[in-house]
Amino acid sequence: MNEGTLALMIPIFSVTMPFLLAGGIVGFVTYFRFRRRREVQETIRIAIEKGQELPTEFLETISSPKQEPKKDQDLRRGVVLIAVGLGIGAFGFLVGEADAVGPLMGIGSIPLLIGLALTALWILRTRHNQ
Repeated sequence: MNEGTLALMIPIFSVTMPFLLAGGIVGFVTYFRFRRRREVQETIRIAIEKGQELPTEFLETISSPKQEPKKDQDLRRGVVLIAVGLGIGAFGFLVGEADAVGPLMGIGSIPLLIGLALTALWILRTRHNQ
């Protein structure tokens, strides 16, 4: 490869790689969820074909919607997101570059505000339930 082609390929790959990586992770998780569901359905089908009765508890767990979130789940997620947002903002100051502070504070404000919203929801729910 000549130097011009390499100089063109590096920025293209550096921009597209995060998107390809995110897509690969989502595809990987989706595939294994699909595979797990298919195996459960095959097991149920084989059990029915052999004439075995399925326990009612088993059928209820499969057919029931997802369980209610734990009472402190919003608080936990909120605190973690607040910490992530503050950490990204602190990283902007610790880098030492004046040009890095603004963008990193902006990026850090997103999880910080989501964390504050989740914490506020937790507070409102606990006051409402009392």
